Amino acid sequence: MSDEGGRKVETRTVTADEAEMRLDRWFKRHFPALRHIQLEKLLRTGQVRVDGGRVKGATRLEAGQSVRIPPMPDLAPLAPGAVTRKERPVLSEKEVKALRDAVLYRDGDVIVLNKPAGLAVQGGTGQNKHLDAMLDVLTFDGKERPKLVHRLDKDTSGCLVLARTSFAATRLAGYFRGKEARKYYWAVTVGVPKQYQGKIDAALAKEAGTRGERMAVDEDEGARAVTLYQVIENAHRQAAFVALWPLTGRTHQLRAHMVAIGTPILGDGKYAGQEAFLPGGAELPRQLHLHARRIVIPNPRGGKPIDVTANLPPHMAKTWEYFGFDMKDGDPFASYV
Repeated sequence: MSDEGGRKVETRTVTADEAEMRLDRWFKRHFPALRHIQLEKLLRTGQVRVDGGRVKGATRLEAGQSVRIPPMPDLAPLAPGAVTRKERPVLSEKEVKALRDAVLYRDGDVIVLNKPAGLAVQGGTGQNKHLDAMLDVLTFDGKERPKLVHRLDKDTSGCLVLARTSFAATRLAGYFRGKEARKYYWAVTVGVPKQYQGKIDAALAKEAGTRGERMAVDEDEGARAVTLYQVIENAHRQAAFVALWPLTGRTHQLRAHMVAIGTPILGDGKYAGQEAFLPGGAELPRQLHLHARRIVIPNPRGGKPIDVTANLPPHMAKTWEYFGFDMKDGDPFASYV
């Protein structure tokens, strides 16, 4: 350390697990209360340097590099939605066991969880209980608290990937960003798509309104969204067991796309109102019938990809039994992997 105007200048070395991490994300990890605009000013004025040179926030770090850290400005509180230690809930033994029992895969870098339907991944307005606040109990023998690298909707169940190390977080985020992670979903739709297999290529944009975050087809202002689908079985043309493969990762993509072709996902009242429920289907659960069935993702350390399948949640298993759907033929996209 050295002095700068009576305040300390610090130098930190990038660890092996932090290799390939963006500099701005490295700062967020080490100084979570430092706002982006504050970091940009430090970078612009050359107060933050890597190996003595000026850098940008998007610079990828290498193991062993030295990061010059100037005296930090007065730090503002953590951004809304961030989880502090004080805010992390105390879980009961039953809750801890349930969360750990939901782990489908675990190695030194990665956890794949079968997220329960109804559990939010991150906090938000009026959302006090969420997975991000519970991740301490999934540390196991690791040295770092697990990190989220992608999301599932609150009411969607199934495969959710967590990073156990900073190295893995950087790699995994890159796989999702670069579309190297393949995600396969199962759903039940109200009605049967006219074509039993096809591609939905319809741009999506946020829809204005007062019903919370919703996406709608908007070819002028929307971002491109592409979904492959295949009908596995149908129940007397009333409903269908459909496999879905999103080639892009837009918010609520599968829900919006199935509404767009006239066959909303069963239980998706947010997008289809009463049309998301079958007439006379009082015996069926009124929950969303969308499940992240399988994920295939490169291993951050190389070698064989991580390939994990998640069992259906109880409400969807009940519906499969009700319609007599057969799960054996539910992976039509296997040849693409």
